[in-house]
Amino acid sequence: MKKNSRKVAVFACSGIGKPLGTVAREIGYELTERVRPDTTVLTCLALLVINDPETQQLITENPVIAIDGCSLDCAKKSLEANGAPLVKAYQSIDFFKKHKHLKPEGIAELNEAGQKLAALAAEELAGVVDDLLREGA
Repeated sequence: MKKNSRKVAVFACSGIGKPLGTVAREIGYELTERVRPDTTVLTCLALLVINDPETQQLITENPVIAIDGCSLDCAKKSLEANGAPLVKAYQSIDFFKKHKHLKPEGIAELNEAGQKLAALAAEELAGVVDDLLREGA
């Protein structure tokens, strides 16, 4: 990725089997599709596993945000293991702790509270995106 097209790469938990994993995935969608579509790119963790060259370049030349659904930190650990020099890591549980009235339910599809939680988290991470891009300017 060229410097003039610098973006923040977002890697989110795939959300398999647990509502907070689904929240992590939805935060990634909200952040990259609605809140900061011009300055972020959502990429899947599987591309790191297969050593995709474009994904490797993306994580070594750009700041990265990892959004995990649980304390196993799969997204964060995968990024660090693949040489990402700047990873800001978050867990969806931390956003839930700030907004306990928004209890996420559902796995394939979140309930309304879970969707609102993801939207609020994405709004919060928008500031992180802006800071990361400003720091690298």
